Amino acid sequence: MLPHRLKAARLKAGLSQQKLGILAGIDEATASTRMNQYERGIHTPDFALACKLAEVLNIPACYFYTVEDGLAEFIYMFQKIIILFKIIRNIE
Repeated sequence: MLPHRLKAARLKAGLSQQKLGILAGIDEATASTRMNQYERGIHTPDFALACKLAEVLNIPACYFYTVEDGLAEFIYMFQKIIILFKIIRNIE
């Protein structure tokens, strides 16, 4: 996982480190510390937790592992477009 991708996605979602950690199932007492360590690259979440973080942030897990910045942004925006299409489809 690329730590800066996690931080960027969290900030775009408007979540604190603690809130994201709790929503992903991390114990409330350690959520902020663990998320901070993940974002700084001190520790790396296992794949299952990375997938849970992606689910909470409404993005594909592959976003966290994409090396190229342009491709990562494309993945992020593509997911948002899919969400918008689903919303539009439900309105019609």
